[in-house]
Amino acid sequence: MGRTIKLREQWMLALIAFVGIGVVPALNAWVPADSFFHISDFRINLWGKYVCYAVLALGVNLLWGYTGLLSLGQCLFFSLGGYALGMHLMLKIGRLGQYKADIPDFMVFLEFDKRYPATGGLPPHWVPFHSIAVALIAVVVVPAMVAYLFGWLAFRSRIKGVYFSILSQALTYASMLMFFRNDFTFGGNNGLTDFKFLLGLDLNQPSTKRGLYIASMLLLISVYLVCRWLTGTKFGLVQRAIRDGENRVLFSGYATADFKLFVFVLAAVIAGLGGALFVPQVGIINPSEMAPDKSLEAVVWCAVGGRASLVGPILGAICVNALKSYATRAFAEQWLYILGGLFIVVVLFMPRGLVGLPDQLRALWRTRVSSRRGPTPETTPATPSKTAAPGDK
Repeated sequence: MGRTIKLREQWMLALIAFVGIGVVPALNAWVPADSFFHISDFRINLWGKYVCYAVLALGVNLLWGYTGLLSLGQCLFFSLGGYALGMHLMLKIGRLGQYKADIPDFMVFLEFDKRYPATGGLPPHWVPFHSIAVALIAVVVVPAMVAYLFGWLAFRSRIKGVYFSILSQALTYASMLMFFRNDFTFGGNNGLTDFKFLLGLDLNQPSTKRGLYIASMLLLISVYLVCRWLTGTKFGLVQRAIRDGENRVLFSGYATADFKLFVFVLAAVIAGLGGALFVPQVGIINPSEMAPDKSLEAVVWCAVGGRASLVGPILGAICVNALKSYATRAFAEQWLYILGGLFIVVVLFMPRGLVGLPDQLRALWRTRVSSRRGPTPETTPATPSKTAAPGDK
């Protein structure tokens, strides 16, 4: 794969940017609400959520599709990024909460003023999050630090394969249980919610919703370009070599643990950025976002879209979540069966996912056409000519 982006891919990115960043917000802002072409505020919010999930899927694919690391804990980093920004958003509510207090409502309910009297009930680690700069730094640093610590221990111990998957799932499950605790100071079961302002802007205003959607699209395109560049370098070649045969790479003299650790931390940062933009658009972040089944869903997105490419996870995340939005309304109790069946169908009949489906259909069509025509003259065995026997006339 070359280091430069091909012309066709450049045109594709330009088209996506034009439609996603230009056309869609324009249809929401300037087209009358009774018009067929109008895009509602609800739809803008929903698509922004899909885009954030697509960012998460790119990080999962960077690990699984290009490095061979099946992590079942990426939603932990997605949630940590969301909590980091959510803390700042909670502090910006001010006295507009239910209890009209200077601290978030759940802290009033849990009587944090008795636990932390020196700060008026605000836990000390919450105080720096009055600053948006601290919150944005935490969005990147916190997931990166957790991923670095876990990855360093796992990769230095040469844990890989299914054991790495189980450990990553155990990490996110343990973190979820910890965040469910009320004394952990992050809202317990209810999490953080009822956000009102970001950078002084009202989150309920249509213009703010459009801005968050545009920011999500810009993040998706930026992450795509970074992943595209990285996988096209020598580093990317080593990535795929580790995926296909790590022992051979070790024998060649490469420190595979360092490569895997870097990719793991980078994927965590990508997930954290996606989670940070997810929270103000959805309006809530709670421990359920860390649940292991959420990370399993992200793996399904990559498998459905096609983990052998960068476009596949984006396509899979958007299509599967759009299907989920419909199915949870029309077939609420059957959604998990639908998701499981979809995964089985893809694994058995579409190993390259949606992005590989056109090539599969073309190959199937060529096979069918060639079978109808019969063997070509080049492949037809030559009939031996009858030679005259001695004495024949």
